[in-house]
Amino acid sequence: MYGAHGLAEDIRSYGKWMRDEAERRIGHLYPKVTLPKEYGGSEATVIAWLWVRSVTCPNPACGAQMPLTSKWWLSKKKGKEAWVEPQVDYGTTPPTIRYVVTTGKGKPQDGTVNRQGVRCIACGTPVPFDYVRSEGKAGRMEVQLMTIVAEGQHGRAYLSPNDEQVAIAEQAKPVSVPETDLPEQALGFRVQLYGMTKHRDLFTSRQLVALTTFSDLVQEAGEKVLADAQQAGIPVDGISLNDGGTGANAYADALATYLAIAVDRLADKGSVLCAWDVTRDNLGHTFARQAIPMIWDFGEANPLSNSGGNFQGAVDWVAEVIKLSPCYAPGEAKQRDATTAINGLAHPLISTDPPYYDNIGYADLADFFYIWLRRSLHAVYPDLFRTVLVPKAQELVATPYRFEGNKNKAQEFFETGLEHAFERMRAVQRPDYPLTVYYAFKQTESEAEEDEGGEANSNGNIIKAIASTGWETMLEGLIRAGFTITGTWPMRTELLNRSTGLGTNALASSIVMVCRPRLAEAQVVSRRQFLNALRAELPTALKNLQHGSVAPVDLAQATIGPGMAVFSRYSKVLESDGASMRVRTALQLINQMLDEVLAEQEGEYDADTRWAVAWFEQYGLEEGPYGVAETLSKAKNTAVGALVEAGILRAQSGKVRLLRRNEFSSNWNPVTAKRLTAWEVTQRLIRALQEHGDTGAATILEHVGTYGEVARDLAYRLYTICERKKWADEALAYNSLVVEWSDINGEAERLGRTTAEQAPLFS
Repeated sequence: MYGAHGLAEDIRSYGKWMRDEAERRIGHLYPKVTLPKEYGGSEATVIAWLWVRSVTCPNPACGAQMPLTSKWWLSKKKGKEAWVEPQVDYGTTPPTIRYVVTTGKGKPQDGTVNRQGVRCIACGTPVPFDYVRSEGKAGRMEVQLMTIVAEGQHGRAYLSPNDEQVAIAEQAKPVSVPETDLPEQALGFRVQLYGMTKHRDLFTSRQLVALTTFSDLVQEAGEKVLADAQQAGIPVDGISLNDGGTGANAYADALATYLAIAVDRLADKGSVLCAWDVTRDNLGHTFARQAIPMIWDFGEANPLSNSGGNFQGAVDWVAEVIKLSPCYAPGEAKQRDATTAINGLAHPLISTDPPYYDNIGYADLADFFYIWLRRSLHAVYPDLFRTVLVPKAQELVATPYRFEGNKNKAQEFFETGLEHAFERMRAVQRPDYPLTVYYAFKQTESEAEEDEGGEANSNGNIIKAIASTGWETMLEGLIRAGFTITGTWPMRTELLNRSTGLGTNALASSIVMVCRPRLAEAQVVSRRQFLNALRAELPTALKNLQHGSVAPVDLAQATIGPGMAVFSRYSKVLESDGASMRVRTALQLINQMLDEVLAEQEGEYDADTRWAVAWFEQYGLEEGPYGVAETLSKAKNTAVGALVEAGILRAQSGKVRLLRRNEFSSNWNPVTAKRLTAWEVTQRLIRALQEHGDTGAATILEHVGTYGEVARDLAYRLYTICERKKWADEALAYNSLVVEWSDINGEAERLGRTTAEQAPLFS
């Protein structure tokens, strides 16, 4: 074998030994099931048990154990639809609820939980969340088995629960589990509100048994490595990896480390915070996002199976990563405080992803993994795991609860620490290479101020000033440390299939800012000079970003780079009163300028499209007065009748409305269309993408010529309008078109040109 392949294979080998040994010890807790005749009637391995939380209905005339779930779906895959039908037995006191799996045509009833609270499925009583929380804190929240998921002959088999499976799960009696406390307050933590106060509360009893078993087996696997080495005649030198060893003892420690990481992957898929994905028929994981939220119904994976959430799968992931290593490049990792010391390296090349102000509390979240790593590896790395939980006092994050609720002290701590860190980086940074800073933080704060916000755009709509404390503090630290931004690289760093990205306008990219020391002779300029430079440079930078198909949801973040490149090149930008312009003000001006530049791009659109954009910004896809439409049409050099003829507008009974995408005619060919508009091309591209994928959109794109590029740019403009108006679904449509643009364009080139007399295209 070559490279790290031998190490990877050893990880797999000893991981399999751990899995087999775990099955010998705790396999009785994971029984098989007999499938019904429709699934083949054979014995099958359980993939997961799906549980639902419940509390007693407060209605004294009811008292049923009411389930808490936002959905009853199990699978939405076409042809394999399955859901749970809760059946209430009113013949008992209190009423009891059975869960019956249903498949085929139809759909389930609504879930019992929504944003307002909970509805009792037995009596219909609405129940506020305060009651649910109080029941949880009193220890009266229960879990009920809702479904058993097994591996059938032709995919997933969904089975109704039975008492035997419940009884076996209740046999699990964990011992020596972590008794560490969850933080009383922490960013992104919600479970404490429902009585979950310790880390062990994040797992079922059976999950705790599995995790303690596998954690202890990590240590035993290390001992087995040494025993195997001695049996093979390899000298055991007694020098650990922690002490710089390179022999058999160090190798055993290395294998134990990788196997402990696999146990942590098992924990991520093995907590009570893992939701069942009804679109993919598999189990999600705990950290779908950087938070510990409350999950009402959850899946418990079988770690001894061959499906998602199993231990051998976790081992294989670790081994695959190790296998990629060339194994000849020496590496070293050290834990240091970036605000006080970056010593020991001569002119290092620095690339950093700084903390996100008050957005993510990594130290609190890290405890979830730390407690299992510590159990497995405390003997291997005694210094690293000397504390019971992750140290938190020095974490650079603006969390008021660590400063007795004082928000100003938290902000001062963050800003000071970040500035010191950037100062240290500038002092040691290699002079001929830039500092690169990764940042993926969506600007969400808006304010309308008399001097900075509330300005009207070209259509007379008030544009609020958008800024972000996270971006402000990070940029302030960079600039005060003497850096100037010289470039911006938007990089696709987020998986499109991650849970926060599915059906949402979540950021898809990280913004990499390229920074160099600011020139000593940097100018002092006025606000007007700064704005003039911004107007001169931002349009070209924006075009480059659009041509690179940066997602509209990422555009505001990506534009910060070229905008702040202008701002940070000056030693100062002076306001009219002589005060230095704040970074926050510069961010607001950059975002306003972005909206202006997008609005100015309307000059590239045809007259009908310019009318449609202006109408859309005011009325969306709702009806508006004919008189207003006619007045606007004159201003845009078109006519209402022409818009109707173009097939983008409906006018009747004194009202007009833009056609929705599903209302466009099916008999359409852009090559022969009498009145082609960028608006219609954009809407038809989106509809084709939604209904027929990249190939459908590409079939249109290859026939519309230059309208294609205009349609892509228009999608940015329409996304911005939708984002401001909070039309999330409509914004998602325009964002998706740009995200897929490269693939659509590539597919269009592959399809090639066809004759103008072809059949009508997709509607």
